[in-house]
Amino acid sequence: MKVADIFLCLNVLLTAGALVNAFDPITTSVGVGLFAAVGRTIYKYFHESCDTKWIAFNATGLKTDLDEKLFGQHLASRIILRAVSGFMSNENPKKPLVLSLHGWTGTGKNFVSKLIAENVYKEGMHSSFVHVFTSTLHFPHPSLIATYKSELQQWIKGNVSSCERSMFIFDEMDKMHPGLIDCIKPYLDYYDKLDGVSYRKSIFIFLSNAGGESIVQTTLDFWKAGRIREEMELKDVETSLSLSVFNNNKSGFFHTSLIDKNLVDFFVPFLPLEYLHIVQCALAEMKARNLPPDMDVADQVAKDLVYFPKSERVFSVKGCKTIESKLDYYT
Repeated sequence: MKVADIFLCLNVLLTAGALVNAFDPITTSVGVGLFAAVGRTIYKYFHESCDTKWIAFNATGLKTDLDEKLFGQHLASRIILRAVSGFMSNENPKKPLVLSLHGWTGTGKNFVSKLIAENVYKEGMHSSFVHVFTSTLHFPHPSLIATYKSELQQWIKGNVSSCERSMFIFDEMDKMHPGLIDCIKPYLDYYDKLDGVSYRKSIFIFLSNAGGESIVQTTLDFWKAGRIREEMELKDVETSLSLSVFNNNKSGFFHTSLIDKNLVDFFVPFLPLEYLHIVQCALAEMKARNLPPDMDVADQVAKDLVYFPKSERVFSVKGCKTIESKLDYYT
């Protein structure tokens, strides 16, 4: 039903309501029932609900976004597209989709999470079915880990009970207290239902700087060997990445059963960004602001950033993290 049709019905019913005293009780009951039905229709039309009107995966949209908006991340783009597309097209997955995104700051981890949400939920990151947890904000005190575990379990169970197509994003996993994340292991495992609730159609995304050093070293080795980064394959980084994350005693993944029991479907490496990628980020931000592309400004923004190794200045230390503020300065 179109919005105009809904308001037309509502107007007719309101007019009829003014004449309600002229009808017998039976007619009045029918009118009230019809009014309530239209009211429910209006509520469902404007209020987000767990159905295909509000949740519908756009595989083409995700591919386009990854191709046109994510720079220098051929591995991440390929893995994310295949993983999410395969999962969302499966009507009966055996377990939730669990992605662990790793890399230095500014390489695109949060951005990719946003792109996934925008191509699954009509409301994107503003959807009531997308839930973001930030370690330093939601789990700041080590002495309260037992409380956090209980609350986290209840929160996930309650939200998945309301909508099985829920998405949970855990940011700053490298700052989470070791052992805390293990409390959600049962929800990520191969169970049809737990206490009457199925978690198999939910998506869990972990974001972490942990493992970044391993990714940077592998990328640097490729560069020193004269090989282009696009030749790098997942097998070149996945094993060392998962091991470095698992053995990092300052990370929320330290000796976690999620890794030990192979419940993380994909460890997604985000490579350090080069000068060219920074320029692309600057141009993309101009486009997002409806500004005409200015290569000179983009080049100046890229030159202002800090790169490493110090002598060669190959990789950006902060990726595209500060592009927005830099662009504010130059425009």
